[in-house]
Amino acid sequence: MCFACGEENPIGLKIKFSFDGKICSGEFTGTENHVGWENTVHGGIVYSALDDVTANVLSHQGRKAHTARCEIRYRKPLYVGETVVLKGWIEKEKGRLVILRAEARRKSDDVLIADCEAGFMILK
Repeated sequence: MCFACGEENPIGLKIKFSFDGKICSGEFTGTENHVGWENTVHGGIVYSALDDVTANVLSHQGRKAHTARCEIRYRKPLYVGETVVLKGWIEKEKGRLVILRAEARRKSDDVLIADCEAGFMILK
């Protein structure tokens, strides 16, 4: 029932992720259900997609963790009907803290829509 990747969540984003051993990838297309203002996908939806692509890096490695912090930078608006390619990867690790980065790029022209740096705490 995950809001971002759960296929059975009726109001979810239904993002399908893949993992190549280093980078987790997925795609998302905003609909009229994701509007924040005048045909623009709500920033919280963009954040949710980026948070989940970073979380899925660890999940695909079999590690359980929680988001400790996430700093997002919005670069361009994402409009309804536009598809973004999501990518997430590990930058560094220190003890139980894992620092990850992620980006959302418009599929049609590779323009950066938003990027983030997130810290996750690995569960004991």
